[in-house]
Amino acid sequence: MSEKDKLYLIPSPLGENDPAEVIPAPVLEKLRDIRVFVVEELRTARRYLSRAGLKGHIEELEFHVLNEHTPASEVEAMATLFEDGRDVGLITEAGLPAVADPGSALVALCHRRGIRVVPFVGPSSLMMALMASGLNGQSFAFQGYLPAKTDERRSAIKALEKQSAAHHQTQIFIETPYRNDAMMEDLLRICAPGTRLCIAANITMPDETILTRTVAEWRKNPITLGKRPCVFLILA
Repeated sequence: MSEKDKLYLIPSPLGENDPAEVIPAPVLEKLRDIRVFVVEELRTARRYLSRAGLKGHIEELEFHVLNEHTPASEVEAMATLFEDGRDVGLITEAGLPAVADPGSALVALCHRRGIRVVPFVGPSSLMMALMASGLNGQSFAFQGYLPAKTDERRSAIKALEKQSAAHHQTQIFIETPYRNDAMMEDLLRICAPGTRLCIAANITMPDETILTRTVAEWRKNPITLGKRPCVFLILA
């Protein structure tokens, strides 16, 4: 591969925002020059690109899907997308590509093949939640999704709270939206009264909610999260 071959990591809005509200203008400008995209979800990507200034030109673009079901052999075959010095854009369903996202496999491929990787600035629900939480931003760990089964999830919460207390480390995790309220219930059931819990829901959206309270305070004033995308943070 040559120096001309580049993979651009293109952030996307966290919700149905106008892309111009949350994506820097230079990123949108470069995005409009790219004709080959690797995306997590085709419909979401098409809608984003249309709203970002490519409306009427979507059918001229080349799309390849990379999600959690994409076999490693198909990821390896994507090396051919960079032939002839073509730029390729990587877009996740929401936020930053390759962070809690299967697109990291393509980034790893590019490093193995000597293809330049160019990250762009954009919204990150994880970092925005941390910076707005008031919890420890010097030492933190992202744990991804906790187990779906109730007993396993509760055991994981206990372990994370213990780790947080031992290292004064903020623990960050996410949940599938339809299990948000079950997660909230378990956090209030399992965590110590003095543990601080931040709930960051629908970040950058009009109904954004970011609240940090002790577990004791949350027990007195619980809220229903519903199916809004949420980030959970605890500090014991």
